[in-house]
Order: sequence, then C-alpha cells, then structure tokens
Amino acid sequence: MAPALPALVSPEALRAALDGPAGRPVVLDASTSLATHGEGEPYTAGPLREQYLAAHVPGAAFVDVTGELSDPAGPYPFTLPSPGALAAAFGALGVGDDTHVVVYDTVGSAWATRVWWLLRYLGHDRVSVLDGGLAGWQAAGFGTASGAADDEAARAAATTLTPRERPELLATLPQVERISSGAAPGLLVNALDPATFRGDQEVSTYTRRGRIPGSVNLPLFTLLEPATGRFLPLDDLRERLQAGGLLDAEGAVTYCGGGIAATLPAFAAYVVSGAEVAVYDGSLSEWTAAKGLPVAVG
Repeated sequence: MAPALPALVSPEALRAALDGPAGRPVVLDASTSLATHGEGEPYTAGPLREQYLAAHVPGAAFVDVTGELSDPAGPYPFTLPSPGALAAAFGALGVGDDTHVVVYDTVGSAWATRVWWLLRYLGHDRVSVLDGGLAGWQAAGFGTASGAADDEAARAAATTLTPRERPELLATLPQVERISSGAAPGLLVNALDPATFRGDQEVSTYTRRGRIPGSVNLPLFTLLEPATGRFLPLDDLRERLQAGGLLDAEGAVTYCGGGIAATLPAFAAYVVSGAEVAVYDGSLSEWTAAKGLPVAVG
C-alpha cells in the first residue's frame, strides 16, 4: 500500500514517498490549456501532453482532464461523468481502492485540485495535491523525466477503483438557485477574478455577463503565493478563507466558469480545517445559459 500523505504535499515529502520502501503513490500530471475566443463564445481547453512528454515528475502518468475525466456527451466542457465512468477512467491509470494519488499541473494548480475533487467525489480520500506543481518540484532541486514510458507503465498497471459517490460534494443548479434566492441557507463563493465577478471583463465566454446573485468573490489566485505558485502558509490561508466566509458558512458552495477554478478554494478549505465544500459543476456556463435565472453585475 502506498504511504499516506497530507492533502497538500510538499515536493520533499513526495520525493521521500517515491524513494521509500513502501508502495509508491500514483502521480498524475493534469496540465491543461484554456483559451478564450470572442464575446459569448465558449472557451476551449485541451491536454498539455506535449509539455508532459518534455518534462514531468519521474514516474508520473498524464491524465487528460478534458477527455478522460469529463463526460463527452455533457452539455459543458468539463461535465462530471457518471461515477462508474469516472472510476473506470481512474482505474485505467492504475488508481485502485488502496492507491494514494498525488496530482499536479503546470498552470496554477486548479486542474490538479479538480482531479482531487473528482476522486473525493468518488469517495477516494487517498489523494494529495503537489504544492507548487511541477515548478515547485523543480525549485526544490528535483529532476524531471521525459517521454511516454512513465505514462505507458501506469496504464499497464490498470486496476479497479470502487466508486462510493459523495453527492454532498456536488452542488446542482436547483440547490444553487435555492441558496441564491434565500430559500435555503448557504454561501455562494465565486472563485474567478474580480472583473469577471463584476461582469466587466474584457471578453466574456458566457451567455450573459455577471455572477450568481448573492454570491461573494474569493479569487483563486489570492490563495497562492504569486512568486512561486505554492499555497499561502496555513495561517495566511486560514485568514483569507475566513475573511471570505468559506470556513464558517453552512452549506458553502464554490463556483466559477466550468467547475475547475472553483475546486481550488474548496481544496484550500479542506486543507485548513477539513471543511467539506460543495462545488457547482455547471457554474456560470450552466447558470448564464438558463433562461429566467438572474445575474448580478457591478
């Protein structure tokens, strides 16, 4: 069995786990690109596999979040698959019931926290995020590997992951609508940048500009060290989350544009206090496209 690691794992702790005598954790590189286009045109995303092939944490497999871990028939780019399909996708990467997973990316950690949230939604708690991603690994003085051999080896060790769905970690549109209208307790937290929250960003990828009424803004990048991309020290992180209301709210829900950025503050809250924060998977992509639902601006 792979060693247990904290939810937020340092490069040094991951290196020790990879070099230790016990079973190695499965390491996943979830790096993904995201591009915006014209006003009202949905963004596009794709796997940064070529980047992985050039340099990755030794032993890491590559996971396509937009393909393997999303529903291809879903109405939005990153629609959550069925628990069975999602568990099968992780099993194909060598993730079993007793496997500890460490996930990272090269673009700000939100794709890594998305994978963390997907595994926890399946009931798999043995999952960590590498603090600082690949850059943090390299800054610690550790080398990288290249090529496809590590990915091929992980997939050759395919196994079975048993889904144990946790519906409380997934917020649906009706639930969010009740919180927004005041019909149910809760706090809606928008994880996007302030301009998008206000609805005055340069280009909007959503059907309508604005935010879900009643929500507060806690931009995901304010939870990271700008120079390193690592999470803020725990005391600072706790203070930032507390100020945003995320640690004390009954029925807290995070959202963003498509359920990616929203997972980062949810992860941070879990790291700081063990709080279980639900993520609105459809986020603004679903909300702004639903006729009759209000949006707030300014």
